[in-house]
Amino acid sequence: KMALAKCMASFEVYGSKEREEIPEEVMMMEHVGMPVPVGIQPAEFLKGAFSDEKQDVKIKFLHGTTTLGFIYKGGVIIAVDSRASMGSYVGSQTVKKAIEITPYLLGTMAGGAADCQYWERHLGRMCRLHELRNKERISVAAASKLLANILHSYRGMGLSMGTMVAGWDKSGPNLFYVDNDGLRVKNEKFSVGSGSPYAYGVLDTGYNYDLSDEQAFDLGRRAIYHATYRDAASGGFVSVFHITQDGWRLVTRDDVNELHYRYADEGVGQAAGPTSA
Repeated sequence: KMALAKCMASFEVYGSKEREEIPEEVMMMEHVGMPVPVGIQPAEFLKGAFSDEKQDVKIKFLHGTTTLGFIYKGGVIIAVDSRASMGSYVGSQTVKKAIEITPYLLGTMAGGAADCQYWERHLGRMCRLHELRNKERISVAAASKLLANILHSYRGMGLSMGTMVAGWDKSGPNLFYVDNDGLRVKNEKFSVGSGSPYAYGVLDTGYNYDLSDEQAFDLGRRAIYHATYRDAASGGFVSVFHITQDGWRLVTRDDVNELHYRYADEGVGQAAGPTSA
């Protein structure tokens, strides 16, 4: 309803004008406001509430997650864990860290859960409006650029985001990394979050562009599992998504505890835990 109302408002103002006369910011990036109380600076508020060492802060704004994505011959693989941390506490084991932007675009969550969910859902609205106006799907590059532009405009205001935008468009599979400073990078593989160094170890060892679908699914699953094994802030469930020219789909969702014993039976790496000398 809100999106429709904004469309109607834009039509009322610019409906009688030629398309080239309509400002670009109305066509693509309508102004997005973030109301805050008068006199409040979001960055300073977050610093004092969560991370000021001079105060007896009750909640430490610590981040913990593991997400990864890579491109191979069969499309794009996105794999995520599901643990949300509240300082040194586990807040939830069932968080959806893969955020549906459109049927062909998928985003990931690392950093502040609320920041990622809000802005990626807003990006989904903008992508849908682009599709309605231009009669074609937005490209992955354009969608990631829209998100990067938004986050760049809020630099220094306390946002915490390290997200991947993955999808399939006319140019084929694409994968971008976007963070809260407006940084935007394109690559064939990424891992983001506190568990990413462990995930990269598995990903770099097993990655090959010519992987089969099942091999790619297994690589993403194993990389996230091994990160949860070493990183206390990652855990819960491992969800693996596959993006092709037909859109994205959830392939598997496995409990890391079950994966631990499955891999232990296979004798894979350190899945069975440390052994005695």
